[in-house]
Amino acid sequence: MKKNWIEKDLNTLPIQPNLLDYVKERESFTWEDVADQLDGLPSGGLNIAHEAIDRHANGPLADKTALIWLGERGERKCYTFADMKIQSAKFANVLTTLGFSKGDRIFTLSTRLPELYIAAIGILKNRSVMCPLFSQFGPEPILQRLKRGDAKALLTTQALFDKKVRPLLGELPELRTVFLIDAQEDESDQVRSLKRLMESASDTYEILPTDPEDMSILHFTSGTTGMPKGVVHVHKAIYTHWISGQYVLDLHASDIYWCTADPGWVTGTSYGIITPWLHGVTNVVDEAEFDAVRWYSTLQNERVSVWYTAPTAIRRLMRLNSEPTKEYDLSPLRLIQSVGEPLNPEAVIWGMEKLKMPIHDNWWQTETGGIMISNFLSQQIRPGSMGRPLPGIEAGIVHHNDDGTVTEVTEPLKEGELALKPGWPSMFRGYLHDDERYAKSFIGGWYLSGDLAYKDEDGYFWFVGRSDDIIKTSGHMVGPFEVESTLMEHPSVAEAGVIGKPDPMIGQLVKAFVSLRAGYEATEELRRELIGFGRKRLGSAVAPKEIEFIENLPKTRSGKIMRRLLKSREMGLPEGDISTLED
Repeated sequence: MKKNWIEKDLNTLPIQPNLLDYVKERESFTWEDVADQLDGLPSGGLNIAHEAIDRHANGPLADKTALIWLGERGERKCYTFADMKIQSAKFANVLTTLGFSKGDRIFTLSTRLPELYIAAIGILKNRSVMCPLFSQFGPEPILQRLKRGDAKALLTTQALFDKKVRPLLGELPELRTVFLIDAQEDESDQVRSLKRLMESASDTYEILPTDPEDMSILHFTSGTTGMPKGVVHVHKAIYTHWISGQYVLDLHASDIYWCTADPGWVTGTSYGIITPWLHGVTNVVDEAEFDAVRWYSTLQNERVSVWYTAPTAIRRLMRLNSEPTKEYDLSPLRLIQSVGEPLNPEAVIWGMEKLKMPIHDNWWQTETGGIMISNFLSQQIRPGSMGRPLPGIEAGIVHHNDDGTVTEVTEPLKEGELALKPGWPSMFRGYLHDDERYAKSFIGGWYLSGDLAYKDEDGYFWFVGRSDDIIKTSGHMVGPFEVESTLMEHPSVAEAGVIGKPDPMIGQLVKAFVSLRAGYEATEELRRELIGFGRKRLGSAVAPKEIEFIENLPKTRSGKIMRRLLKSREMGLPEGDISTLED
């Protein structure tokens, strides 16, 4: 294998990492020890809101800044842990007063406003279930999720309500209350002013006993076909959030942390709300969408030390001809983690060159609830690799047998399906109203991820592609990610998306859709150059035979290239569920 590994000199790191000896930590790790890091509810059980906010507000961190909110128009607001305790208690009391209780699904549809984050904690305090939606969803995806999720209440803004929700009310008889964040007065008994309700609510709230297995968050995830799936998570998931904050994000008390993900995506709740606050860390939230100057300015002005973002954002930054460390003071920044889809090796190297530190990739899914595999701060990085499993997580590569069983692959470098041994605390507990689909996710003592990968001799995992993305061409199995990563090594290529296009002679031919960096033009000469570049690097069997230039690749809001949408458009087929498509 190519040995372009990045070694770490721990003496050069500004803070000693929480995880120093990976092997020793895995050998000694127990989930029982994680329980000792959490308080537990005074009334009994385990509740995310208590562990993330109230226990800090009741102790020496009461006056520490919990949330720094940056408004789209330049506003800046700060909330301490004590503030967050009071405001979330008010919202929990609003819910209780209106008759919402344990298990009721409370949906949120909002841009990244402070009220969204306050409500998230308040919902969990009330033992109701937070169900976040992307604010850019259209009416149909919103209706699907509200109906499938048995929505009892919705928190949103006046503009989003008028544009996207009001026309749906007749189809949602179970939706009892709509909370409008920015309405000054109630519109009706159903459509209420959050401001007015919060003004009259008590600012103290005792969280009732909460079973660790009580449902906490319901996230919807889209498949390639069919309706969105409701993924059920429970309060005990915070065990995983705690260890991933400790080992992967390497959170320390002095950190300023920024996760760029929207809570409409599971990263935006697990790592944009819960994990930093579990560790008592200051959390930056920016309402605005991606803008390179704004992002670099935020890193500088808020003195961000730990940054969690997505490959699509990194690739956008790579497209710019800039020298960020010369144009901005990024000296506090000590760790960058990336999630959403595999991080191309070129992006890891770009981080070394332009940001003076590597970008660490990690792997997990909505179903896993938290990070499962990662490149750790103290450990060697192998660009293009997901890294190694967290302590407490058992991962493997499996092959499907003809009789429907699976067998673990023990030989290094052999491709198969990435699988996990069930039982980690943040493992999803079901697909809402779809027990049959849930049961099919587990075979032979493994959770099957649907991702194809292989493991090297040292236990590092390498992504190959989604099982339904693999291209079969002239008897070869081609993973799109390998082709995309190779094309990105060409100086003209900012992003690439690769599909298999039906061909009567070879089954499928490899076709690449390419967006270019600034300063390059889409010419026939460049097309031929890229095809030749691919053949030289990959060989004629694997290299793309067709290249189409495209200004922007279709991506989900979490940054994943939608290869199946590229393929549907290429073949003139129905596009399927595009509710998570990035604008």
